[in-house]
Amino acid sequence: MLKALKVILEIQELDMKMLRLMRVKKERLAELEHIATLRRDLKTQKTEKETEIEQLSKNIFLQENKISDIKEKLKKLETKQSSIKKVEEFNALTQEMSTLERERLHTEQGTSDLIDKKHNEEEILEKIKNSLSQSETSSKALEEEIVSNINLINKEGKDLKSKRDHLVNEADPEVLKIYEKLLRNKKDKVIVPMENRNCSGCHIALTAQHENSVRKGERIVFCEHCSRILFWQESESLEGTSLQPKRRRRKATTT
Repeated sequence: MLKALKVILEIQELDMKMLRLMRVKKERLAELEHIATLRRDLKTQKTEKETEIEQLSKNIFLQENKISDIKEKLKKLETKQSSIKKVEEFNALTQEMSTLERERLHTEQGTSDLIDKKHNEEEILEKIKNSLSQSETSSKALEEEIVSNINLINKEGKDLKSKRDHLVNEADPEVLKIYEKLLRNKKDKVIVPMENRNCSGCHIALTAQHENSVRKGERIVFCEHCSRILFWQESESLEGTSLQPKRRRRKATTT
């Protein structure tokens, strides 16, 4: 059974590399989205500020027209008042002119406030435009670097998949089916060595009977805690592969 697992183990090594590549690619795509989001936010702020300034301009225009109308009315009343003979009519016109004058002053003050606000908003708009311009300039190189990195990831992933597809043709279909089901659930290594009677996946101690079954390698043995498939890493079936641990050199004894 370990011979069947040997091919699956090689497939697993490729799958782990592909999973790592996918995580890196996801992070890089998130960076691109973050840059794009910042740019969209600045563009939205720019559009909103331009709309606000446009509305302020319209309001200022209306206020200035209103002031002109008030001044025209005052001028007509002054002309009319100069020809009035009766005191009552003169006083009535004076009162009307005083009301218009207060309205004029109030409107002029409101217009002045609107003009000040418009100037402030224009300064903010200019800052937004500068930020947007700087963002587009500074992020361009970063975006190109990220896209280039993603292209390399895609190329490496394609190469890994090609190797995997080749190994799949050599794998035991039933063992492969079990492996892929476990992989979909865990998104991590699902075939792991037993080390010091522990599952190296969940690091929980197993029974001596488990160890013996794994050593024999006659059937698939699952960890009773995490359901991973266990194998004996020092088996002769793994000789000469990267899956076998390196033997420690013994120090030469001197007499």
